[in-house]
Amino acid sequence: MEMTAKDLAAALGGTVEGNPDAKVTSFAKIEHGKPGQLCFYANPKYEQFVYTSKASVLLVNNDFQPKEAVAATLVRVPDAYAALARLLKLVSGRDKEFRRHRGRCRIACSAKLGRRVWVGDFVTIGKDCRIGDYTKIHDNVTIGAGTVIGKHCIIYPGVHIFPGMVIGDRVILHAGCIIGDDGFGNALQPDGSWQKIEHVGNVVIGNDVEIGSNTTIDRAPMESTIIEDGVRIDNLCQIAHNVVVGKNTAMAAQCGIAGSTRIGEGTVLGGQVGIIGHLDIAPHTTVCAKSSVIGNLRQEGETWYGSPAFLRREFLRAYAKFKQSAKE
Repeated sequence: MEMTAKDLAAALGGTVEGNPDAKVTSFAKIEHGKPGQLCFYANPKYEQFVYTSKASVLLVNNDFQPKEAVAATLVRVPDAYAALARLLKLVSGRDKEFRRHRGRCRIACSAKLGRRVWVGDFVTIGKDCRIGDYTKIHDNVTIGAGTVIGKHCIIYPGVHIFPGMVIGDRVILHAGCIIGDDGFGNALQPDGSWQKIEHVGNVVIGNDVEIGSNTTIDRAPMESTIIEDGVRIDNLCQIAHNVVVGKNTAMAAQCGIAGSTRIGEGTVLGGQVGIIGHLDIAPHTTVCAKSSVIGNLRQEGETWYGSPAFLRREFLRAYAKFKQSAKE
């Protein structure tokens, strides 16, 4: 990558403040910036580094007002974080590298692959699958019969997609994730043994979803487990059967959602959040890290904390009293 501040501004719809010919060839965190590098500033807690960074160009928000002199050339954009994401995608060339499948893969005769689909080594695509245009399937991926995958998807190595799944456009499945294995459904018998409940439903994933490495999403016994548009799921998460995850929800690593829970749109779950089954989580809820949810959260836009979880402001008051009593 080699771009000038002027080039960056043109690509990102921004404006230049400083030397428009300042060149950058790589990226760095703002605290590590060196000449020839591009950094970005969006979080106020890193403002001190704006004035000490040696980077040639800083990507900043339009409303940023420096309190001291800044040595770097500034490229101002409406949202520096979103602009950086667009720029990283642009220079990565992720959308440019496509090739037809190699010989060391197994594709059923009845499978239909769209234009310029890229298929790596040791991939298995089952009968009657449909793969959309420009989708890229890396090595050692298994796609079960009857699965439908949309356009411009990226499926990284070692992903296993069970038969009959439905995946939308521009979906990213990171290495090792599993879509559509059986949920944890078992019926207790009179003699104390367990009878397995067969799962004949599927998983439906919407558009613009990203699912992290080694995350598992279980198929439903009947109907569908649903991941709506725009969802972001981190690594090592477990989504059980018949869960519905509302659009634009984000969950950090090691979250576990038990069966038939419905999560409202725009919800944010911190790392290691656990939610029991058959609950309703209101839209735009935030559940802080390591919290466990054992009841319905029906107050939209609230923040919850603790195990079991209750309103964060109440938790902090209770914790303050707990600390005080511990000192006495």
